[in-house]
Amino acid sequence: MSRVGAGFRLIRAGWVLVREGVVAALPGDELSGLPKFGWRMARLFTRRRALAYERGDRLAKAVVRLGPSYVKLGQFLATRPDVVGNDMALDLAMLQDKMQTFPQAEAIAAIEASLGRRVGDLYASFGEAVAAASIAQVHTAETLQDGVGSRVAVKVIRPGVRRLFFRDLESYFLAARLQEKYIPSSRRLRPVEVTETLAQTTKIEMDLRLEAAALSELGENTKDDPGFRVPTVDWERTGRDVLTMEWVDGIKMNDITGLAAAGHDLKAIAANLIQSFLRQTLRDGFFHADMHPGNLFVEADGTIVAVDLGIAGRLGKKERRFLAEILYGFITRDYLRVAEVHFEAGYVPRQHNVAAFAQAIRAIGEPIHGQPADTISMAKLLTLLFEVTDLFDMATRSELVLLQKTMVVVEGVARTLDPAFNMWKTSEPVVSSWISGNLGPRALLADARDGASALLALARQAPDLAARTERLSREIDLMAEHGLRFDERTAHAIGKAEARHTRSGRLALWVMALTLVYIAWRVL
Repeated sequence: MSRVGAGFRLIRAGWVLVREGVVAALPGDELSGLPKFGWRMARLFTRRRALAYERGDRLAKAVVRLGPSYVKLGQFLATRPDVVGNDMALDLAMLQDKMQTFPQAEAIAAIEASLGRRVGDLYASFGEAVAAASIAQVHTAETLQDGVGSRVAVKVIRPGVRRLFFRDLESYFLAARLQEKYIPSSRRLRPVEVTETLAQTTKIEMDLRLEAAALSELGENTKDDPGFRVPTVDWERTGRDVLTMEWVDGIKMNDITGLAAAGHDLKAIAANLIQSFLRQTLRDGFFHADMHPGNLFVEADGTIVAVDLGIAGRLGKKERRFLAEILYGFITRDYLRVAEVHFEAGYVPRQHNVAAFAQAIRAIGEPIHGQPADTISMAKLLTLLFEVTDLFDMATRSELVLLQKTMVVVEGVARTLDPAFNMWKTSEPVVSSWISGNLGPRALLADARDGASALLALARQAPDLAARTERLSREIDLMAEHGLRFDERTAHAIGKAEARHTRSGRLALWVMALTLVYIAWRVL
C-alpha cells in the first residue's frame, strides 16, 4: 500500500503544480504528441489568477502549498541544471526557504531530548526563533563560560520533518522510476540515482552533528586564508537535533546599500569571495555549496563569514586536475588538450572521436576570446561545456554539476557587488598557483609517490588476493560445468517478489487513473 500512497501523493503534487500554473509556464510549444496535449490540458486547469504571476512566483506558491519537503526538493534540483534545465534551476534557486516558526516549547523539548540536559543548564538565556527554514529554525541564546557571557546561534531540527520527508520521498522515487521507464532520453540523467542522492544529502542535512563537522573541517582548511571564515562550533551543546555556534555580527551580502553605507570596498569583497571559493575548490577539494548572499555576512573589518553548511561539495584529485586543466586550456586556446582531458578522465566514452569533441569545444571557446575580459563568465563557460558534453554521451557527474551550480551563484553575487567584475583576472592567482604546484614537476613526484604507496599496499594484500582468485577460479569452473543454479528457496522468493511487484504496480496505476478521472470531474 506504500506504493499506492506514493501514487496519491505524486498525483496531488502534479495537481498543485498544474493549478498554480507551473506546468503551463513550461515551453510547451516545443512539445509534440501526447506531452503537448498534456501541456494544453494543464493550461485549461490553471487558476486564472496564477496566469498573472511570473514562472518563479508560480513555482514558489506551489512549493509552499506542497510543504517543507518540496522546498528541500526544489533547492536540491536547483543544484542540478542538467536535470531541470538552466532556466528552471535559476527559478528554483530563488526559492526562499522561509517557513512558519514552530513553538519555542517544541524547540526546547528537541534540545533536551537530543543533549540529555535541561535548557537552563545549557544556556544562560534562550530566546525566540529569529529565522525558520524547511528543516530547522534558529534561536538566539547566551552561554556562560568562566563568568563571561557569549551570544550564540542555536539551530534546532523541525519536529516531525524526518518522517514527513521520507514519506514524500517514496513519491519522488516513483516519479523517477516512471521517468526512466517511459522517457528513454532521460535515462542518461539517471533520475533514480538523482533521487538517491537527494535522499542521502537530506539525511546528512537532518543530522546537525554532520553540519557541525563540515563547519569544523572548512574552518580548519581556511583558518589562514585572508578575509574568509566560518562560525566556530560549540560541540558541548551540539547533537543530532541541535547545533550551537557563535553568533555572527555582520551585514548580509544581499544588503548592498548597507555594505556601501558601512564603508566596505565592494570590489574587494567580490574578489575575496571568488578567490576564497576557488581556494576551497582547487586546494582543499571541499567547498561550501550553498553560498547564496543570504548565507554570507560581512564583518566590520571586511571578513566574509559563510553560514549554513548543510550542503557541501567534494572534489577528488582527479576532478580538481580536470577542472584546472580545462580552465587553463580555454585560457590558452588549447582545445585539443581540453578534449583529451575529458577522455583521460573517462567522462566521455571512448567510441567518440577526440578531434570531433575538440571541434565542439572550440565552438564554445572562440566566441569568448572575442569578448572583453570583464564580460566573460566562467560559470557560463562551464554551463556551455556541459551542454556540449550531452552530444557526446558524457554521463552526469553530480560533483561537477554541484560545482557548476555553486560557481554560477558565487559569480552572480560577485557581479552584484561589482558589475564590471573581471572573473579571469581575479581567479588567475589562485588557478595559476594550483596549476604550478599540481601540474608541474612537483606534481609528477607526488604522483610517483602516490603510485609507489599504492603498489606497496597492493603487495601487502597479495596473499589474500591470490586466495580469492583461486576460489573464484574454482567457482567459475563449477559454473561452466553445471550452469548457474538457484536453490529452491531463492527461486521461490524471486517468483513471489515478482508477482507482488506486478500486482502492486497494476493497483497503483488503476488508483492513479481513477483519481485523475475524479479530479477532472470535480473541476468540470
